Amino acid sequence: MKAGAHTEALHGKEILIAGGGIGGLTAALIMAQHGAQVRVFEQAATFSEAGAGIQLSPNCSRVLHALGLAEALDAHGFLPRGTQFRHWRRGGLITENMLGEDSAAKYGAPYYHIHRGDLLSILLQAAQADERIQLVTQAQVRGFTVAGQRVTVELNDVPATLSAAELCGDLLLGADGIHSKIRELLWGPSEPDFTGNIAWRALVPATQLPSELIKPVTTVWWGPHKHFVHYYVRGGDLVNCVCVVEKSGWTVESWTQPGELAELQADFRGWHDDVQQLMAQADPNSLFKWALFDRQPMPRWGQNRVTLLGDACHPTLPFMAQGAAMAIEDGAILAACLAARSGDADVDWQTALERYETLRKPRTAGVQRGSRRNAKVFHLRGVQAWLRNRAARVAQGATVDKLYSYDPLSVVEKSDAEARVTRP
Repeated sequence: MKAGAHTEALHGKEILIAGGGIGGLTAALIMAQHGAQVRVFEQAATFSEAGAGIQLSPNCSRVLHALGLAEALDAHGFLPRGTQFRHWRRGGLITENMLGEDSAAKYGAPYYHIHRGDLLSILLQAAQADERIQLVTQAQVRGFTVAGQRVTVELNDVPATLSAAELCGDLLLGADGIHSKIRELLWGPSEPDFTGNIAWRALVPATQLPSELIKPVTTVWWGPHKHFVHYYVRGGDLVNCVCVVEKSGWTVESWTQPGELAELQADFRGWHDDVQQLMAQADPNSLFKWALFDRQPMPRWGQNRVTLLGDACHPTLPFMAQGAAMAIEDGAILAACLAARSGDADVDWQTALERYETLRKPRTAGVQRGSRRNAKVFHLRGVQAWLRNRAARVAQGATVDKLYSYDPLSVVEKSDAEARVTRP
């Protein structure tokens, strides 16, 4: 069943979600659309999203459109014309993947650049307007128990307004990020892997830049041991910059760790003048740096009536711009798997969750590996960089065609149809 169909397949079912970020709120909206009652437990005092820009490719924007969010996305987002890859010093065009004025003509859905905070606000407003969704803040999940057909969460502090019955549900979904407590409770503690890369992020007011300096595309500057990405957000009012440098000795993983402009400029000394102008105009109050971590693909995500979503099970480096997209896809396909296994009495939870993993793991693992590979490919030098540039010109976007044309709204239906054809 497709998101957007407003089915009642999950009517009477209660879904508990740990984590109120982009993945958790999107999943809540999709589950509610299928008729479920959803409670989202967010450990912070407010629902907020640290960070700056985010890219929503057609494979995930089609899900957000199916949730009725197209008008809000159009109002807050920016529609790029494509992606250009340039030489770090000379500025020459290496290759480009152009979308045209509207990627919907090619992929069936738009490609957006948007501020993370804007996207979270859009999702939050939709969730607050849905009577089937209950949002609970200052509610950190510290444990859970599964007994029979119910799962019960334990919170560090139970809000006075929350009843004991509201801590119970039919399914618990861990959407609580790379340091997921739900994953730890399921599979034990483990540490993510430091990639050897430090990422900077900054916002630059477009009005402070020379006219026509920044083209209406994602621009990726490839250089030795580092790369620099920039694109418009806030409808073109701001330029979002993500700057990645290979470094050792600093492994602070925080989206809110302030960075010094002098250090950023030193990291990219000698780069093209466009990059220098961007750094010179960066807002010092929006300059942050963090160490990049990831994990190897997991053999299993969930068990019993508990499973994971997004960075909790497949944290993805930003070098394919697919981290949020994978979480959004997860929510759509999990809801469709649950709805497809619903009946008059109950959902076949175990079969639905196993199918969710079967459908999702190959794609998310592929994106994880591709992003990890790009971390090396983007930073090549010398002859290897020349060979990379030549290969990129030949490929001309063939890889992204497969990535962007993926339709998570129809995956389960197509799987069912294929099963019927092959069934003896």
